Amino acid sequence: MAEQQQTAPPVEAAPEESPYRPSIRRDASLPALLAGLVCVAVSFSGPLVVVLAAAAAGHLDQAHTASWIWAVSIGSGLTCLLLSWWTRTPVITAWSTPGAALLVSSLGEYPYREAVGAFVVSSVAVALFGVTGLFGRLIRAIPTGIVNAMLAGILFTFGAGIFTSLRGAPVLVLGSFTAFLVAKRFVPRYAVPVALLAGALLAAATVGLPLHLGDGGPTRPVFTAPAFSWPAMVGLALPLTIVALASQNAPGLGIMRASGYQPDDRLLIGATGGLSVLLAPFGSPGVNLAAITAAICTSPESHPDPRRRYIAGMSAGFLYLVVGSFGGVLVSLFTGLPTALIAVIAGVALLGSFQGSLAGAAADEAGRDGAVVTFLAAASGMSLFGIGSAFWGLLLGLATHLVLRARKANSA
Repeated sequence: MAEQQQTAPPVEAAPEESPYRPSIRRDASLPALLAGLVCVAVSFSGPLVVVLAAAAAGHLDQAHTASWIWAVSIGSGLTCLLLSWWTRTPVITAWSTPGAALLVSSLGEYPYREAVGAFVVSSVAVALFGVTGLFGRLIRAIPTGIVNAMLAGILFTFGAGIFTSLRGAPVLVLGSFTAFLVAKRFVPRYAVPVALLAGALLAAATVGLPLHLGDGGPTRPVFTAPAFSWPAMVGLALPLTIVALASQNAPGLGIMRASGYQPDDRLLIGATGGLSVLLAPFGSPGVNLAAITAAICTSPESHPDPRRRYIAGMSAGFLYLVVGSFGGVLVSLFTGLPTALIAVIAGVALLGSFQGSLAGAAADEAGRDGAVVTFLAAASGMSLFGIGSAFWGLLLGLATHLVLRARKANSA
């Protein structure tokens, strides 16, 4: 009898769920819709600046830059909308901000067609790691501290950029940074947009703010035939793949699990990787599970009932599609921002990622030597044989880790 009483609740819950799943209209709520709006606003206010910095480093013209934004926005929109609807969970995807940060230091070293080829290969690799279940094995094979140290080295320049830009526009930089800290203290969810708004106002009052909205029409994607070279494969595709899996998809799955969901990693990573392959010739370096903005849509503030938070994911997806379709307007708008403002906004937008990766790099005491070598090499900006510092940091850090581990094993 006791056993029957324990199994009764799931049986009673079934009729309640059967009319519940397809009822998008009934599940929709204002908090969930607003959560999607905030998610997209945060993505386009801070991380977009990093994408524009990477496009500038690669010497892309306005048409190719707009196509890049179109590709990552459409990819994020489709995956957010369809995967949230299909799984009835808030699946939040976005372009990789650490990946864009990697491209800032590396994209200019390769012809753009070879970079696009690296995007294709990286996306194929991510999709294969996802659908075959090899993702978990890869993460376990590379020490976490070394992966985090590579990411921290990539992001170091952005954090330092906040302060190196002080000389050119001290009022603008300090004002934006102060606004960020105040907002982080009281309304942390809106800290980056507040910093951007404060910086824009200060720029208009000090160094000037020449904004241009362009023609305002829909973006015309620019197709670039990929080319493949070993330097680009090693220097771009490999670090992009590792960053996508370890720094985006792994935390993205972790946030979903921490919110009580059981995400199908093969479906989610395979779908985002597969769509990224199709969008790579238009400039997309990859669409991944979101790590930071996902917390906005998976939290109770989105909806008290976890089963109805998928509306936030669908809301974000729809808004990504709308805003991304007019990516040229965003490019025209953001290219008018002063260099100092872009530096401080990119820096504060990546502070959380830098802090987390730096803490993760130092947490593993056994592999700390390798992590330190990785961080220093990746942060140095070195380039050897046409291959950027991210790969060399990873390689040197792994070599240091293996040599010291072998020495300790022999001593034991």
